[in-house]
Amino acid sequence: MSKLSLRHSYLNFDKLFGYLGKLSSGDRLLFSVVALFLVGSILWSLYTINREVSVLLPIDGGMLTEGIIGTPRFVNPVLAITRADLDLSTLIYSGLMKVSVGGELVEDLAESVTISTDGTVYSVTLKEDIFFHDGTPLTTADVAYTIALIQDPELKSPHRGNWNNVRVEVISDREINFILPEKYSPFIENLTQGILPKHLWSQLTTEEIPFSQHNTEPIGSGPYKVAEVDRDAGGLIESYKLVASKNDLYKVKIDSIRVNFYDTEDTLLEDLKSGLVDATGTLSTSVISSLDESKFTKIQYPLPRTFGLFINHNKSSALREKPVREALNLAIDKEALVKEVLNNYGQPTDSPIPTGFYALESDSPNEPENTESRLAKAAALLEEAGWSKSDGGNWVKSVDDSEITLSVKITTANTEPFKSTAEFVKSSWEDLGVVVEVAKFDQSDLIQSVIRPRDYQILLFGADVGRGLDLYPFWHSSQREDPGLNVALYTNIDADGYLEEYRVATEETQKAELLKNIDDLIKKETYAISLYNPVFVYVVRDDVGVFQIDKIGKPSDRLYSINLWHLNEASVWPIFTK
Repeated sequence: MSKLSLRHSYLNFDKLFGYLGKLSSGDRLLFSVVALFLVGSILWSLYTINREVSVLLPIDGGMLTEGIIGTPRFVNPVLAITRADLDLSTLIYSGLMKVSVGGELVEDLAESVTISTDGTVYSVTLKEDIFFHDGTPLTTADVAYTIALIQDPELKSPHRGNWNNVRVEVISDREINFILPEKYSPFIENLTQGILPKHLWSQLTTEEIPFSQHNTEPIGSGPYKVAEVDRDAGGLIESYKLVASKNDLYKVKIDSIRVNFYDTEDTLLEDLKSGLVDATGTLSTSVISSLDESKFTKIQYPLPRTFGLFINHNKSSALREKPVREALNLAIDKEALVKEVLNNYGQPTDSPIPTGFYALESDSPNEPENTESRLAKAAALLEEAGWSKSDGGNWVKSVDDSEITLSVKITTANTEPFKSTAEFVKSSWEDLGVVVEVAKFDQSDLIQSVIRPRDYQILLFGADVGRGLDLYPFWHSSQREDPGLNVALYTNIDADGYLEEYRVATEETQKAELLKNIDDLIKKETYAISLYNPVFVYVVRDDVGVFQIDKIGKPSDRLYSINLWHLNEASVWPIFTK
């Protein structure tokens, strides 16, 4: 501005103040009120426009505090099996692939994955310039070492079955091949396996690995790295502080994550309600139902698991009769079961295929009927099959000149929700007039003494078919004996063919048709009574921004979207978001 212009401005202000000075006190008051009104109107208009036009965008910063019941022992993707170990491993380590928000597999450490025309060779090229948290480059040598460790029978990795008979061929520092003995389309799911740093772990023998401090002071290549480990006087870990790894692969918005570990649900719940914990995925459904929905968001993730009653017809002549099995199925109010046992955090089902992973007409049970109607239909089935009610109200039938009573024994794990589910089913069948016994075992005893020798009449069991929906281990006739998981001892040549075709199918329409065929056959023969699909419920404070992932295989998969989560937001005009 020129000196002349400035002089004119000063003169104008002088004239204005001179004019105001000549006004009476009343006129000056009126002028002040009008001026304040105009300024206020302008400010209010700007505020309103800003509120209507601006958008909230996530911004960086803050610490998320997660609460977990349990203590970490193997923060190691090769050995992790507990909720604490799996969650931490997902945050600290990375795999060749990961699950996207849309539920699809996408590249993580891998730049590309190419599958041979015969479906037996998976060729992976790693991204350039990828590093572990200690600055060491991550190469295919680390990938090959991790898979070899999983395949080592002495280590007993829970993932060993995924890599049986897979040959690993290192081509270069960035190129590696996985060679399968035969085509198996769900194999690509295994490429989410977290990768260990060979330079640290290869110095240990197989016997030393489970006892190494690297299991609790891990170094990976994932979005977060360990900054602090807090221990109690006895050396047990009480919490971890994780900080953003600053890895170019993961531009996270949350600066740090504190993971606190709890011995009991009550202490975790207390800290959650007091604001000391922001999120948790380890609360029981009864506690989750009691939480104030105005303060917490309850995110439900369907899981690829089906809880059901698997029938061993070799242990009971009555259970060899299809009408008996159908009557037992009909007598259970599955809607009421989910409500009572899971507090509605689950999906009742008649299908062995988990709800929400493929659209099937039979995803959900038929329309619920009242108890009297269901029991009447079940009773009619039994009567048509030659059963009759005794004076004591139980079902009896003459077989080979002797009278037998319709009685069954349910065997299951001595944990929730198995115990409550077994008691609900027992009550339902007793209402029908069936004599029912429930036997509960600790997990290890159940596997060794019951499942492996197939020593049960009815096994209440959860079949985890994974994101790939490979039902082969649970329903193919070749899997009837241990270590197979065909605990219903199911045999059907058509079903075997469909299960085998599904394992090599790549087209989604073909896979959906095969699943429909499998579903129809298994349901028709009723060698298992499907009950419900559980959901994983993640509770977060209502101001925490979480991006939910579709079709997770296990609860820790929710953390694959951690780079999108946020704690803070800023109001920004749309023009500045471009």
